[in-house]
Amino acid sequence: MTARQQILHLFTSNSAITSPVIAWAFHDGTKGAGPGLPADDGTPPYRNGVKAIEDGWRLIQMSALSDPVEGSERQSSYLRYECLFERMIDLNL
Repeated sequence: MTARQQILHLFTSNSAITSPVIAWAFHDGTKGAGPGLPADDGTPPYRNGVKAIEDGWRLIQMSALSDPVEGSERQSSYLRYECLFERMIDLNL
C-alpha cells in the first residue's frame, strides 16, 4: 500500500472552530483516486471545522489570533481565520 495525503483548508468567519466556513481549498495528493469532498456543488464541504474532524480529517493547525489594527476595520485583506486539515489515503498502486 502507498499512502497519499489530502489537504483541506477551511476559512471560517471567526476564530472558533465551530464558526461557519466561508471559503475552502482542497489539495488532493491521490490525483483523484481517493475520496473527494462531501459537497461538490459550490457549497462548503463542511459547515464548520468540527464537522470535518467528525468526518475523519485531522486538524494540523489553526491560525494564530491577533488583534485587529485600529483604523483597518474597512480594509480588505486575506482571510484571517484558517484551519488546516489532512487525511492520509491508502492506495493500491
